[in-house]
Amino acid sequence: MAEYYIRGLSEGFVDPAEVIAWTDGVVVEAAKTEDWMLDISSAGPEDRMGVLHHLHAVHGEVDEAALAALLAAKK
Repeated sequence: MAEYYIRGLSEGFVDPAEVIAWTDGVVVEAAKTEDWMLDISSAGPEDRMGVLHHLHAVHGEVDEAALAALLAAKK
């Protein structure tokens, strides 16, 4: 999802508040919180560039098929 939100913030079809809400859910479900989670959760909804910056710290595999489907739904 992080890659989707990076694209969404960059292309303007996702608001920072949506990313913050997603991250809040990740924090609740995570066995261990990571710095990026806390940084995004504590960001303000007007801080598009800050949220985008912290999303780049998310580690993991990108599911290209799922990403393509999510992006196609936004076009």
